[in-house]
Amino acid sequence: MEENHMIHKNGEVDTSKVDDTLDRMTSQDADEILGDFEEFKSYLSKRIQLGKSAGLSDEQLAATAQKIADYLAENVKPRNREEQLLRELWKVGNKEEQHMLAHMLVRLAE
Repeated sequence: MEENHMIHKNGEVDTSKVDDTLDRMTSQDADEILGDFEEFKSYLSKRIQLGKSAGLSDEQLAATAQKIADYLAENVKPRNREEQLLRELWKVGNKEEQHMLAHMLVRLAE
């Protein structure tokens, strides 16, 4: 069932699967993860470690974080002040600034 996953066995990341992956998340799971910023960072940290153990580079991790942030900014209402700030920064940034913010989010969660 590898076709359902964002990360393939060869380490390739299919960022087009991010939306599908996030859409499969239940609202209860989303509330639990996004309701508290520390919980969000912890969840992100676990996913980053998974990606690293699969051999993803920092650039691949940032590209995936950028895709996730795009999705969250467009589809998910912020549940706390930190998420609201991140959303506002994301929306005012150009693609290059968003990519750098994605790198910073990866480092923050590591």
